[in-house]
Amino acid sequence: MSSHRLFRFPKPAWLNSATTRTAGVYLAGALFSLGAFFFIDAATYSHSNLNASLFHITFIDWIPLICSSLGMLVINSIEKTRLSADSFSYSGSGVAWKARLVLFLGFALMAGGLAGSVTVMVLKYLVRDENEGEGANFMTLWLGIANVVANALVMLSSIVLWVSQNMEDDYTYNLAL
Repeated sequence: MSSHRLFRFPKPAWLNSATTRTAGVYLAGALFSLGAFFFIDAATYSHSNLNASLFHITFIDWIPLICSSLGMLVINSIEKTRLSADSFSYSGSGVAWKARLVLFLGFALMAGGLAGSVTVMVLKYLVRDENEGEGANFMTLWLGIANVVANALVMLSSIVLWVSQNMEDDYTYNLAL
């Protein structure tokens, strides 16, 4: 047993296989497309003739999903090796803290997108003015729920893609040498 390991149990061999990495990338794509489907479904319903309520998806509803998608792009554009590269071999000094800062900003964008979608749902679809006379309609509430579900799926997709892209495989390691 290696003395520098944190846990007692060894890591399973299937975690470092190329098929697991490929499956993770496909799963991340499926989660992202499912999130986009939920949001586009709610957006098309809100502007269709079936929606009899006064609530429609506007640009305010799109902002959290845009933030989450930008956070996903930022997070997945950083290589895992850059996070621990404190040497001068890459592109100058301080590469590790720059990569960590950009990674933090990406996670902050995604967390802000999720928090923004919850805020939009609560303020726009749950808290209603008594003078409007509209009761709690599930299809109107679905417009806010779909926004939260879409942002949560984009966040989950980003995490799955980050983990699956940064798995170390013996084959790719040998090619990098």
